Amino acid sequence: MHSYALLCAVFVAAVHAQFPNGRILEPPVPQQCVHRVVHERTSDGKGYFFSWRDPALKGVEEDWLGARNFCRKRCMDLVSLETSDENEFVKSRIVQGGIKYIWTSGRICDFKGCDRPDLLPTPVNGWFWTAELQKLAPATNRQQNDWSEGGGIGRPQPDNRELLQGGAPENCVAILNNFYNDGVHWHDVACHHRKPFVCEENDALLKYVRYTNPALQV
Repeated sequence: MHSYALLCAVFVAAVHAQFPNGRILEPPVPQQCVHRVVHERTSDGKGYFFSWRDPALKGVEEDWLGARNFCRKRCMDLVSLETSDENEFVKSRIVQGGIKYIWTSGRICDFKGCDRPDLLPTPVNGWFWTAELQKLAPATNRQQNDWSEGGGIGRPQPDNRELLQGGAPENCVAILNNFYNDGVHWHDVACHHRKPFVCEENDALLKYVRYTNPALQV
């Protein structure tokens, strides 16, 4: 009962997270979780969905929150690249599909509570995988991440280029496929841009739906 209550509390807090224009992080939809599409499973059993492989989504791109919500309704979330093997797996599928770029769940911490000492300075220590609430290695540690060494203004990523040029802050993490002749690597990108995306099954959302819908085979 304790674990159930804790799970529900975490879930409710996540759902009520506010985004610009009154948008929210959507809850899972049990029936959509049951019928979620899994294009591939890795050896650890985790299932992945690639938006460009779905006939209904071919050519469709979403902003970062829209992509997350598509995934979350299906008990998935945007992909978190927590290991080098997972990173290479996803990158290989991007290259095979001839996809220019995709969203990941990566984001910089830019909301209440992000002034913790361990997250400062934010451009270095404030990046995390939102789907797993797991911090990335410091952006300056080039051995433990896959940030590109180039970008639109020739600087190593993350560089917050769009903000420096008078636009929006680059708060979200995308993988770009040799977009700047720099290989296939991570880039910080403003979250309003629209891109294809990769979902992966999310254990917390699956557990929540199983607890609250015990009759469903999720």
